[in-house]
Amino acid sequence: MEVDESYFAAKRQRGFHGKSKRGRGTLKQPVFGIFERDGRVYTEIVPDCKKKTLQAVILGKVSLEGVVYSDSRRGYSGLVDAGYSKHLRVNHGQNEFADGTGRINGIESFRSFTKRRPAKFNGVTKNFDLHLKECGWRWNRNSDELSHQLWGLLK
Repeated sequence: MEVDESYFAAKRQRGFHGKSKRGRGTLKQPVFGIFERDGRVYTEIVPDCKKKTLQAVILGKVSLEGVVYSDSRRGYSGLVDAGYSKHLRVNHGQNEFADGTGRINGIESFRSFTKRRPAKFNGVTKNFDLHLKECGWRWNRNSDELSHQLWGLLK
């Protein structure tokens, strides 16, 4: 399982001039994602990206026998102490992005897909949670299955 957090909001805020903060301390909405290596993804809007919040979601969704892949954020420290058999980290600060099987490219690819999609609608101002779930639904299906289900819904 790959885990990662991300922040979502408009690139520019109305009435705010200057550069906005990145990462922790930003006014953007934090979203936590879990990606299974077979391609399925789970996302959840979280109030913050603190260790207690992130590990509560991980413990609720990932089995203890699973291997957890994450970045080197301190919020993921202590997963082995919580009962997980293996926890592998990628340190982006030292230009580590893939080390054999130790990578989090799957969840980062989903995050990129989810951030690009609102441009088709000139942004998502309302119902962001529904947009997030729709992106997860689309990501979890291949294109043939997706078109078949969409046509079934339209009929």
